[in-house]
Amino acid sequence: MSKPNAAEEDWDLLLTFLPANWKELAQSAGALKGLRQDKSVEDFLRVLLLHLGCGLSLRETAVRAEQARLADLSDVALLKRLRKSQQWLHELCSALFEERALKFKGKRPQALRLIDATDVKEPGKTGSLWRIHYSLRWPDWKCDFFKLTPTRGVGTGETLRQYPLKAGDYVLADRGYCHASGLHHAQEQKALILVRLNPGSILLHNESGDPFALLSKLKSIQKTGQIAECKVLIPYLDHKPIAARLCVVRKSKAAIELSQRRLHRLAVKHNHQVQPETLVYAQYVMVLNTFPEREFAPATVLEYYRFRWQVELVFKRFKQIAQLGHLPKHDPESSKAWLYGKLFVALLTEKIIEQACALSPWGYELPAAA
Repeated sequence: MSKPNAAEEDWDLLLTFLPANWKELAQSAGALKGLRQDKSVEDFLRVLLLHLGCGLSLRETAVRAEQARLADLSDVALLKRLRKSQQWLHELCSALFEERALKFKGKRPQALRLIDATDVKEPGKTGSLWRIHYSLRWPDWKCDFFKLTPTRGVGTGETLRQYPLKAGDYVLADRGYCHASGLHHAQEQKALILVRLNPGSILLHNESGDPFALLSKLKSIQKTGQIAECKVLIPYLDHKPIAARLCVVRKSKAAIELSQRRLHRLAVKHNHQVQPETLVYAQYVMVLNTFPEREFAPATVLEYYRFRWQVELVFKRFKQIAQLGHLPKHDPESSKAWLYGKLFVALLTEKIIEQACALSPWGYELPAAA
């Protein structure tokens, strides 16, 4: 299947999905410095989207841009342009995040970090496989950490140890980060963590030091929306166990049925049996956290995870789009610009899909009648 070409898309329609002040943001962010006066900002953005949205290499993008009469530049010049666009792409992401009205209902801490990772397979039979570890701050959506590692070998996994945490950080992470090693790393750095529980990847103890009877506890939570809290210890080797709280809420019947159906589909796909306890766990949302107990009641902790889940939908789209492309590894600045660009394409895609599903069969708003 041939790759899509952004130069052939209905550009005028796509422009309606951009933030209203996208040109002004390009000017204020310094992305247009050095751009010849006879070159338009629209053509410049179209060239960037050839690289970021279609997954073309810098060299192939330069060739396609010349063929489409969008720009006449080398791959080296395009890389420099990408670096200059880092702040602009970040501000475009921030504007689209703001449009999504991603808000937290309760009190928010001074530093909220959303941590995630994804793998990128570069095109070709010999294309390298990389793992991107990144951290976004909320509410300014600034990437405060970006790291590339191979996908195999020691020190390459998804763990909180990949990140330079500091005292006072409030960190939100998905279940892939639910490991005792990483949680102890966060504790050593005096960072506060909220992570979805993965019962298969971590051992919990009760306050007496005995194994925590999770299934027995869950049996007492039978009403939809019922919330419970348990104090647990997280042991790790010869380290002092971490004191944490496990906050649990029971899902609705519809959500439970959806989760269990998904588990059965995966079991059929991978030819294995679903364990009975897995079907029980699917009835609940369970999060481990080290947030201060006095300031963060169980319902507040779960509200934080609800916020993380809103962002997770964008991250999932980002991970799909990140698979398209050649990751520039020349320096941290070009890599960060690439990340912002991919995130921008993910947010733009989400916006287009949402409007296509919600507004009309043709997928966009018609101009107002005269």
